[in-house]
Amino acid sequence: MVPARAELVDLELVLAVDISGSIDDEEAALQRQGSVKAITDPKVVRTIKAGRRGRIGLAYFEWAGDHYQRLLVDWAMIHDAASAKRFANELASLPQKVEFWTSISGAMEFGALVLSASPFQGRRRVIDISGDGANNNGAPVLGVWARTLAKRITINGLPIINGRPSRYGTVPIANLDRYYRECVIGGAGAFIVVANGFKDLARAIRRKMILEIAGRGPKPRLIPASSHLPGKCMDGEWKLRWDLEDM
Repeated sequence: MVPARAELVDLELVLAVDISGSIDDEEAALQRQGSVKAITDPKVVRTIKAGRRGRIGLAYFEWAGDHYQRLLVDWAMIHDAASAKRFANELASLPQKVEFWTSISGAMEFGALVLSASPFQGRRRVIDISGDGANNNGAPVLGVWARTLAKRITINGLPIINGRPSRYGTVPIANLDRYYRECVIGGAGAFIVVANGFKDLARAIRRKMILEIAGRGPKPRLIPASSHLPGKCMDGEWKLRWDLEDM
């Protein structure tokens, strides 16, 4: 429930970052650094200040399997370079870790919980999910997707296209960008920005944040994931089963 005296902002934005087992320590560091750089980027700050109210609410958590979602930086108002730097410095100071499995549905549910505890009231509420794989743990995506959108939350995505095998020898699903379009993003103005590998993350995160803050994605639209074949959104679960059978 929003507090009676919640401060008005242009956007309540939750950054949800994948640290599942397909991501190694170096890649986790690149993700963290990319987020820190994007949050403090002068163009990002200018975009925030150009908004109707000139401020956004921001929170950041990391996720892996259904067992693991960790809020690293709780809600803060970002309205200028100094507040952006404080948020980024807190994030950069925290230890990194990598966990197991990939539960995008768990990230959606936790992101909605973080938004429900926001001390701000925004014209838009967004969960921004980044990751390098499909859901393979926890609840199937589509049911959680529908419940999240019913709360008037938009889900944006940043799929990381990464063809290398994981530490366990498995490879990502093909066409992860399509999976994110069809099974992850949704709500008013939902969109994805693709990162072509982990070294492209800083650019991709910066672009995505600018579009989110400005309220204009590449092709603003309502994404009706439920209109797609539900089986297509089980690709991660089926792939995990095949990988386990091959071991």
